[in-house]
Amino acid sequence: MPELPEVETIRRQLRPRLVGSTIVGAGSHWSAKFTPAVEAIGDEISEVERRGKYLIIEMEGDDGPHDLIVHLGMTGRLAAGDAADLAHPHLRAWWRLDDGRILTFHDARRFGRVHWVHRGDWSSIATLSAIGPEPFDDSFTAEHLHRQIRLSSRHLKTQLLSQRPVAGIGNIYADEALWLAGISPAARTLSKPRAERLVVAIREALQSGLDNGGTTLRDYVDSEGHSGANQHRLHCYGRSGEPCERCGTIMRKRELDARGTTWCPLCQIR
Repeated sequence: MPELPEVETIRRQLRPRLVGSTIVGAGSHWSAKFTPAVEAIGDEISEVERRGKYLIIEMEGDDGPHDLIVHLGMTGRLAAGDAADLAHPHLRAWWRLDDGRILTFHDARRFGRVHWVHRGDWSSIATLSAIGPEPFDDSFTAEHLHRQIRLSSRHLKTQLLSQRPVAGIGNIYADEALWLAGISPAARTLSKPRAERLVVAIREALQSGLDNGGTTLRDYVDSEGHSGANQHRLHCYGRSGEPCERCGTIMRKRELDARGTTWCPLCQIR
């Protein structure tokens, strides 16, 4: 599933191509997950933002400002071009712009979703309305992380994946950050010194993804159809059975709260 670096890469590519355009036509797959796409007809795109793993396309229209929100799911791809195959079998939504270009949303597995809401009113999207701070914002501090982790007894990795302590982290970057911080994903508590290390590690892991255009393991490509390169720079995720880059111990993998998790049994202590 695309995580913060992948979604942010797409946002940066789409923003200069979309802002200032007006949507003059739209269509969607019959599923209610995608039909809100047509609500954007007649509105102008004023900004392209991101919150966690959500793309938020800010719209201005006669009935007031709205947000066209797209969650890419596991296999979603947004692209804007001069030509588009509207007969593509995985096309879930599309928007025709006033200059003739078409913004398309392909999603093979249909885990993605499109929302249409009044500007900033995300109350109907539970996973977005309760999301934690952005990892590069000043509000994401060791004190905040320590306080949030204390509210639950669940495994530390599971809490990170919930999006409540911090926004935008999924399975890949959670494994990477916990390895960088030297903390077991199965830990249930987090001291203040470890919280400080983990904040730094989260930012380091995500920055690597941003610098390298995201991580492509199977499906992810950016809005221009290019794969990311961060998969060649992973320290932990997907490296079970290989020696730890830090201590040489063989990395292990297990199911942790139904999520495949890789860690070093020696240098990631609880």
